[in-house]
Amino acid sequence: MEASSSGITSGKTKVFHPEGGVDLQGYQLDMQILPDGPKSDVDFSEILNAIQEMAKDVNILFDELEAVNSPCKDDDSLLHPGNLTSTSDDASRLEAGGETVPEKNKSNGLYFRDGKCRIDYILVYRKSNPQTEKREVFERNIRAEGLQMEKESSLINSDIIFVKLHAPWEVLGRYAEQMNVRMPFRRKIYYLPRRYKFMSRIDKQISRFRRWLPKKPMRLDKETLPDLEENDCYTAPFSQQRIHHFIIHNKDTFFNNATRSRIVHHILQRIKYEEGKNKIGLNRLLTNGSYEAAFPLHEGSYRSKNSIRTHGAENHRHLLYECWASWGVWYKYQPLDLVRRYFGEKIGLYFAWLGWYTGMLFPAAFIGLFVFLYGVITLDHCQVSKEVCQATDIIMCPVCDKYCPFMRLSDSCVYAKVTHLFDNGATVFFAVFMAVWATVFLEFWKRRRAVIAYDWDLIDWEEEEEEIRPQFEAKYSKKERMNPISGKPEPYQAFADKCSRLIVSASGIFFMICVVIAAVFGIVIYRVVTVSTFAAFKWALIRNNSQVATTGTAVCINFCIIMLLNVLYEKVALLLTNLEQPRTESEWENSFTLKMFLFQFVNLNSSTFYIAFFLGRFTGHPGAYLRLINRWRLEECHPSGCLIDLCMQMGIIMVLKQTWNNFMELGYPLIQNWWTRRKVRQERGPERKISFPQWEKDYNLQPMNAYGLFDEYLEMILQFGFTTIFVAAFPLAPLLALLNNIIEIRLDAYKFVTQWRRPLASRAKDIGIWYGILEGIGILSVITNAFVIAITSDFIPRLVYAYKYGPCAGQGEAGQKCMVGYVNASLSVFQISDFENRSEPESDGSEFSGTPLKYCRYRDYRDPPHSLVPYGYTLQFWHVLAARLAFIIVFEHLVFCIKHLISYLIPDLPKDLRDRMRREKYLIQEMMYEAELERLQKERKERKKNGKTHHNEWP
Repeated sequence: MEASSSGITSGKTKVFHPEGGVDLQGYQLDMQILPDGPKSDVDFSEILNAIQEMAKDVNILFDELEAVNSPCKDDDSLLHPGNLTSTSDDASRLEAGGETVPEKNKSNGLYFRDGKCRIDYILVYRKSNPQTEKREVFERNIRAEGLQMEKESSLINSDIIFVKLHAPWEVLGRYAEQMNVRMPFRRKIYYLPRRYKFMSRIDKQISRFRRWLPKKPMRLDKETLPDLEENDCYTAPFSQQRIHHFIIHNKDTFFNNATRSRIVHHILQRIKYEEGKNKIGLNRLLTNGSYEAAFPLHEGSYRSKNSIRTHGAENHRHLLYECWASWGVWYKYQPLDLVRRYFGEKIGLYFAWLGWYTGMLFPAAFIGLFVFLYGVITLDHCQVSKEVCQATDIIMCPVCDKYCPFMRLSDSCVYAKVTHLFDNGATVFFAVFMAVWATVFLEFWKRRRAVIAYDWDLIDWEEEEEEIRPQFEAKYSKKERMNPISGKPEPYQAFADKCSRLIVSASGIFFMICVVIAAVFGIVIYRVVTVSTFAAFKWALIRNNSQVATTGTAVCINFCIIMLLNVLYEKVALLLTNLEQPRTESEWENSFTLKMFLFQFVNLNSSTFYIAFFLGRFTGHPGAYLRLINRWRLEECHPSGCLIDLCMQMGIIMVLKQTWNNFMELGYPLIQNWWTRRKVRQERGPERKISFPQWEKDYNLQPMNAYGLFDEYLEMILQFGFTTIFVAAFPLAPLLALLNNIIEIRLDAYKFVTQWRRPLASRAKDIGIWYGILEGIGILSVITNAFVIAITSDFIPRLVYAYKYGPCAGQGEAGQKCMVGYVNASLSVFQISDFENRSEPESDGSEFSGTPLKYCRYRDYRDPPHSLVPYGYTLQFWHVLAARLAFIIVFEHLVFCIKHLISYLIPDLPKDLRDRMRREKYLIQEMMYEAELERLQKERKERKKNGKTHHNEWP
């Protein structure tokens, strides 16, 4: 019986839109009222078969056209509703909500006017811009690629036009296959590794102990965060031919928003805007001003009137703000999977590295604080500081010409005690610990990165062949050669041209380093001149502390010079990098990064190196001082040593720089966004408050830095240098770095979520060139700490005295009783009548004993004035020098051996992760085979059911 004879009619209507989309207008089923009579007159089995065939036809048509015009919902399938204790399917939400969802979508600024198609990308241009023809060609080619487009004018300025782009399912599937986007296709099967009985007993004891502790207070509540499906599934490169293998609950949410934006950006980078092989890509249109901005949209507002615990998160941005960027969760772990889903792997890896670095600072800060507290506890038992405080009869020579008076050694009692807080018996241990810590930090970061790369499907990911920079193409477009990878002709830079440019760039780097040295030289002259000025000051407080006042003001001036030169360095680094003409963006980024780091590192640490290794080392002795330009006497160390100057330099620079950086990172975007909102209110006048769409809100935010994450990485790498290079002189550096980083994580999170436009989600396998820079800093830190302990600190002279010249000489002991007489042995005698005329002080020292002084003391190992060789070096000086050189050699070799041993013992890939990867490869092959076999068997059953069975078919 035919369907029409039983009263069944079906009709299908397709409507084709000019953009190329297809809409299913209707599929009708009308059943006429059956005539009276026995029910057996109607063959209901045939009616049922007809309905099934019709439903099958409808399903096939929907499968083909679903991506084109199906309602595109917000990507909130992973956000839990209500109190976040249960999940529901998106289809049931649509069924329950009816037509209310599209109406809501029309007003939230994340969809087209119909409230169905999600906005995947935004382009912004001005109508007054003369590049109209290029934009028209570009937008015409965008439509030809299958992207849907709408335009809106700004509510504030009608000259600003927003171009909204949406990628249908067909386009997403096609380009996801080309880009090898990995998508989930089967749930992961976890297995417990085999454990020994001893380890099981230990686990049981630990679990019993944990019952008395708070239950993981640093972890976020599982009810708060969504279960990200892709983390619990095996993934494979997307393929339209094997689409039945992938887990697709809803095609609208199968590709998350970050992936959709990345696919659209990939398309835009390959669309032409003019005839010619080089006239292609969105980046060039942004460079020449055709478009003002291009960015993906945030997923709505980051604030909500309702509590996240009672009503759930409204979107992923709101969830990130509450669980990551809020100050109330500063002690919680970061939701890295959610950060990666929203911002992409590259930004996710930065925050993973920052969190790992901050976590590793805890033991370093604890040990550094312990060294400081050990100095506080042992302060009253320190024989050296006791002797300095009791040395009221030892008169020290003036530290500058004419205006500086004689002083008692006991006047520097406070500085001697402060020096002991940093320079004590635990300092050497802490220096070794920090050198080993740097190695452990880097080695365990390799393991952590491997785990993250596995969880985020970055193990087998390889960067695609990068595009050539437009500047490189424009410069070398006349010379071409065949690319061995792509097989296409491309611009070629001759070897001689490349070498000449590198030589010029290296010369520029050398010149800028000379500028830094000149700035340091200027600071040295300032210190030399102002010591005498402060010594003749009217205020007694400054006059009596002239050296401290000189050091403090010099550090502040040095900080101002550092900040001013940083602006110059950025422009010079840009000029030199562009002069080199790197071929690709990654080469440009690596070259620029290396130059900027080198400039900033030298600029920031040059004065510190001077204080640590040169201050007071080449001053000569009273009566024969070394002078700059035969005029200014070089600065001497304080009677208590030069370490206090190094501590002040590091403490002030660290605190000031970190405070300034935090202010600029958060304060500058806040001020800029406030100023933008203020201008908007002024332009709108006294009208009522307008609710701006999401694209206009995001356009008014600040764009991400032109150099991406460069500034964030640079700040942390320079801090890592401060934390490791001179840590022997300033054990509190890890503690200051830890406190700063706890704030830094939330500052960066707040900035990314609230103050910046949403950056394009980019992929990356690691932190790039920064890892090599970290390794270089780790090696340099071993060398510098060895020299700080041997040269700047008094550790070696004390050891030599204790074992060779002290009361315990030859007994093999080195306690505090063995240091009796050390201060007197470390000071030499000078006859005041031997002063040069320009060095002779105005005072004769009669205020100390009532009669003019004949002798004064100074820090050095020299013979007395009446010896055979006046003021010649003593034997103790050579013993100390030999001990210092021996310590440097032994310390460096010992620490480097420990570092290499640790690097060898710690594998880059955890064993359990290696086993999981091998098991995953095995399971993927098995599942792909089973899925294919299941599909073939299902097709065979369907053919049998429809009577289309063929003989000799497999399986």
